[in-house]
Amino acid sequence: MAKHQFQTEIGQLLKLMTHSLYSNKEIFIRELVSNSSDALDKFNYLSLTDDTFKSDDWSGKVFIKLDKEDNSLTIGDNGIGMNEQDLMDHLGTIAKSGTKAFMENLTGDAKKDSNLIGQFGVGFYSVFMVADQVDVISKKAGEDQAYMFSTDGTGEYEVKPVTKEAHGTVIYIKLKDDEKEFLDKWRTQEIVKKYSNHIAYPIMMNYSEEETEGEGDDAVTKMVNKTEQVNAATALWTLSKTELKKEDYVEFYKTIGHDSEEPLAYLHNRVEGAQEFTTLFYIPKTAPMDMYRQDYTPGVKLYVKRVFITDDDKELLPPYLRFVKGIIDSEDLPLNVSRELLQENKILANIKQNATKKILQAIKKLKDDEAETFVTQYNRIMKEGIYIDNVNKELLLDIVKYKSSTEDGLVSFESYVSRGDSEKKEIYYITGEDEKVLRNSPLLEAYKKANIEVLIMDDKEVDSIVTPMIGTYKEWALKDITAIDAPDSKTEEEKEEVAKEFKSLTDKIKEVLGEEVKEVKTSTRLTSSPSCVIKDASDPMAGMAAMFAQMGQEMPEAALILEINPDHEMIKKLDNLEDKALFNDLSWILLDSAKLSEGIEPKDKGAFASRVASLATKVL
Repeated sequence: MAKHQFQTEIGQLLKLMTHSLYSNKEIFIRELVSNSSDALDKFNYLSLTDDTFKSDDWSGKVFIKLDKEDNSLTIGDNGIGMNEQDLMDHLGTIAKSGTKAFMENLTGDAKKDSNLIGQFGVGFYSVFMVADQVDVISKKAGEDQAYMFSTDGTGEYEVKPVTKEAHGTVIYIKLKDDEKEFLDKWRTQEIVKKYSNHIAYPIMMNYSEEETEGEGDDAVTKMVNKTEQVNAATALWTLSKTELKKEDYVEFYKTIGHDSEEPLAYLHNRVEGAQEFTTLFYIPKTAPMDMYRQDYTPGVKLYVKRVFITDDDKELLPPYLRFVKGIIDSEDLPLNVSRELLQENKILANIKQNATKKILQAIKKLKDDEAETFVTQYNRIMKEGIYIDNVNKELLLDIVKYKSSTEDGLVSFESYVSRGDSEKKEIYYITGEDEKVLRNSPLLEAYKKANIEVLIMDDKEVDSIVTPMIGTYKEWALKDITAIDAPDSKTEEEKEEVAKEFKSLTDKIKEVLGEEVKEVKTSTRLTSSPSCVIKDASDPMAGMAAMFAQMGQEMPEAALILEINPDHEMIKKLDNLEDKALFNDLSWILLDSAKLSEGIEPKDKGAFASRVASLATKVL
């Protein structure tokens, strides 16, 4: 027998489970029954595809035993089971569950915090909300030796070999003295029906109940041991939509999604014809915490003719839909399809294509509060879809939303177009990292003056890569205002006249700034700021930003153009300034302050500060 220390984060988690009072303790039954169902799914697959495990008499089941005398509750199954290494890997450590994120996301609100259980793969540990001692006895299918994992949840656990005849897992839970409610037949049966009624295997409950035989003085009361099935044991997705209520869908989601919240939306479809398959998908109200991790856990299970095949294949849906939970059940795939064949299978490719379109159409149809919740949780990942899924690009463009220079809240491309100039057919946008900086950018001044809406895209990491790839939306061209001419009422002749008038000044500023700018010219886009910087649209590097970002490489600096406002008092006075040193300082201040307005740091911050201080001193 060997004693082991729990992983540090699990020790913290156990302490939390043991000492915190959660309002939703009953979910430990849901989590353990769900784990049993997964184990049965895995063995069922082996029993049908592997000659070693084929058996005529195997019938999967979950059993629950209530023992009031022992103050214990036992949950078990005859599924695939675990060996010593499995027990230590799955129960002694959490490699991929995001336990750290779980701890960081705790709010102190008991109800909200209990809703997090399961979302991080910590479902098993929820048992310590009610348990003083837990023993997990398991034997892996195809192996001779069984093992027992034991812990009281205080920081240590031990694993030792034991005797067990059949494969599967039994979890013995010694309940705390104040948790006897879970030994009540009606209470536990209610929990099973609430969360696990549609587990596709029978859940058998064993309990003792008083029965009276005889009448009057001859009556004898004795304890009778009983076993009964407490769930419907029908795969919910195989039922007709007319047979199901919203409550059925919601409770099934809570089981497969390990979530205490209702889903934001669900869609249940059966396709018949050349290919037959059923899909049941859910969109969680809250994005999974591992959604942006490389080792995220896929949320979709693949079945063939109701037989579980896999729940960790990331190819069942496109990666930008990795938040979706649900079921795909095919009638056409072979039972023994291999992982390698799955990834290249044409049938599965067609299912994936159909499912993706259905999910996106359902998202597009979300109304009001639901749509707002979706955008809050998933807007960024939908942009990822625009970049990688050209087939569904139009649908995705109808879903994503952005901040606006003229409208409150978030706006869609469709709503922008409804307000835009139908003759020019242009959608203007600006990208950056800080919404406040973007809204105060001098580059917006001409658009504000002309009352033209500009989309404020402040998720630079994504927007700067994705938006240039869009090109057009329903024949409306997307235009980056940092790389195009601003709206202006002046004629070309008038612009040329202004440029000639200030040519001497722009030449002198260019001479001072040297290679720091590609060009200095008069601006038609500024109304109140003295200067701004814009990208040079003709510079090849400007168009390569997306490529460098995609490769994770730092973007080489593209040439900037400095524009000065000929109507600004500072520029007019600068044109007549004879103090060369002051002229040089002001030229650099024009450039560096324009950069700062766009969220770009001056190349030499110390020199910038020194010039500002020097100028302030002269003014004083």
